[in-house]
Amino acid sequence: MNNKFIKVHQTNLRFRYKYFLLKDEFIDENILKNYFEKIKDIKNVRINKKAFSIIFELHKDISEKIEEILNKLTIEELLKSCEDEVAAVCISCVGSEEPSINGIVRATSALIAERFVTNDLLKAGITTGASIPLLIEGSKELLKEGLTSKVLESAAVAISIYRKDYLAANSTNAMLELGEYIEETTVHKSDDLLKELSKPNVEEAWIEKKIDGKITEILVKSNDIEIGDIVVVGIGNTIPVDGHIVEGTGSVNQVSMTGEAEPIIKYRGDRVISGTIVEEGRFRIWAEHVGANTATQRIKHYIENSLNEKSSVQLKANKLANKLVPVTLGLATVSYIFAKDFERVASILQADYSCALKLATPVAFKSTISKAGHNGIMIKGAKSIEALSNADTFVFDKTGTLTAGELEVICVESYDDKWSEDKLLNLTASTEEHYFHPVAEAVVKAAKQRGFVHMHHEEVEFIVAHGVKTEVKGKSVIIGSRHFLEDDEKIDFTEHKDKIENSLRDGRTLLYIGYNGKLLGTITLADELRHNSKEAISKLKKLGVKNIIMLTGDTKQKAKMIADELGIDEVRAELLPQDKAKIVKELMESGKKVAFVGDGINDAPALISAHVGISMSRGADIAKATADISLLKDDIMAVVEAKEYANKTMNLINNNFNATVGINSCILAGATFGIFSPIVTAVLHNGTTIGLLFNSIKGVNIK
Repeated sequence: MNNKFIKVHQTNLRFRYKYFLLKDEFIDENILKNYFEKIKDIKNVRINKKAFSIIFELHKDISEKIEEILNKLTIEELLKSCEDEVAAVCISCVGSEEPSINGIVRATSALIAERFVTNDLLKAGITTGASIPLLIEGSKELLKEGLTSKVLESAAVAISIYRKDYLAANSTNAMLELGEYIEETTVHKSDDLLKELSKPNVEEAWIEKKIDGKITEILVKSNDIEIGDIVVVGIGNTIPVDGHIVEGTGSVNQVSMTGEAEPIIKYRGDRVISGTIVEEGRFRIWAEHVGANTATQRIKHYIENSLNEKSSVQLKANKLANKLVPVTLGLATVSYIFAKDFERVASILQADYSCALKLATPVAFKSTISKAGHNGIMIKGAKSIEALSNADTFVFDKTGTLTAGELEVICVESYDDKWSEDKLLNLTASTEEHYFHPVAEAVVKAAKQRGFVHMHHEEVEFIVAHGVKTEVKGKSVIIGSRHFLEDDEKIDFTEHKDKIENSLRDGRTLLYIGYNGKLLGTITLADELRHNSKEAISKLKKLGVKNIIMLTGDTKQKAKMIADELGIDEVRAELLPQDKAKIVKELMESGKKVAFVGDGINDAPALISAHVGISMSRGADIAKATADISLLKDDIMAVVEAKEYANKTMNLINNNFNATVGINSCILAGATFGIFSPIVTAVLHNGTTIGLLFNSIKGVNIK
């Protein structure tokens, strides 16, 4: 058995493998599928990520080559293979190269030259020569794809040349070239975020290494950084990893990742993300996520996936555009039968719906993805925008979503008169300051606010999921959970049982401190509601959300108090983690369009199950990976902004759709009844397409 894959089935030219790279939460099946479909002799690829299954249908047996690729392929290589495509992928029929003005120059030159030439043969040569690229392209599309808008346009120009109406042929060609140039430019402008994110990563970085017993800073390739390395970043440098600051104070410009215009002051213990720039100060950063798992790489992954995805409204537009091409051709044929007028036929052939319908919709989606991305909201694709717009029920996990997800010390209680509250807090902070656990960070923060005085202690032992142990003046210090102190370390809680129970009834989190075999005191922590949670709930209702539900493991009494305070419609309390996905599915089965907002590892099933999943910025990595929308800024109002983006984008698309059908129908009718000449039709048709494209690229704005 290979450690990367297992062949589970084979029949003739069909092979099925269990592929364990699919277990990686950051892998995307669409990108993997595209990667393999480029390989010669692979007929079809099907992927089931949940089952870690990949099926190949082949033209001939190249299974050995496939298995070699399966064995060697890494997520880093997969992302690297698509980086060049991110900037290059275009929409529909628009070319992937940089927009070129050559076509406009050629067509315009022919239009001007033809006016000054008196010889008909020379006029025909100039016009035909300028139109050859269009005629060749139209012929190729006819053979390859059948009737398309490009075929109709080239036919219109060909008919004008046949009729010796060189003014109409050159004018139409010039308008088509101008329209195509503006379309290409428009689409490329809508790719600003994609191009920005596809720029090379930080190629080198300074890390600390022990050489000959001394800590030395060495320059290494970014790909060689490992989890746990200490990365040193100074002024003007881009942070290459996601991690925690272990030493240093300064400001970090996060605008490219979160949309925050002002640099953010960062201190020891704060998290930093890749792709952000140090403006002041110097940091030593503990690398938590490196390579393909950094925020920058995950964003690229999301963006690449969004280019491969079409929403139902986009598919509807494409389907309608394809259906209307034969209608245009049919009207041209009927018109010729009755009017015997090639000029009218040329006019009709240009009054096509295809470009405006096929281009305006994806450009609008890309514009929104770009704008939202610059505002700290990563939207995975067009389907996510459409699903969020349709969502009428928002389900919030409480902790880390409606609450700040950041514990704060609200009370310190000493059970020994010799130990003041501040002294107890200093003892705890001195022991906990070496760790980045949320409880430890809250204690250290509180101690600093009270004037932290460090207390000398021996080496600290960290016991996973329990707490820490050390010694002060030869006496044991044990800090952690009740189970750790009472059951494992046999510290007696009897004397203070009533005080502890009262605190726990209020829904508080307690940290227990033992000293010299006795319970010295407790520190009470709480996760407070976000200051703008109530405002966010209210705004969501104004945006058309009919039901807002909160899920929590709290008692029903406490949960109801929070729900009443925030204006939440329904609350489900005393839940186990596995209950969340079940509730989401029940709501969906009842006909509701559900958006789930969460941040924890146990939220991942619910994020996947919902019509659209939204992960908070401080959430677990698996939550971010499984969500359709990932927030990069720690603000619940970003959920509201995402909903507003989605609603306005779908309104824009619907307006564009109606305008396209209405205006082009009028142009088609005018051409059919001989009201519009080919030149007028070309101007009106291309002008409409360009106008709608500019409307899409302008996109939507939120307050």
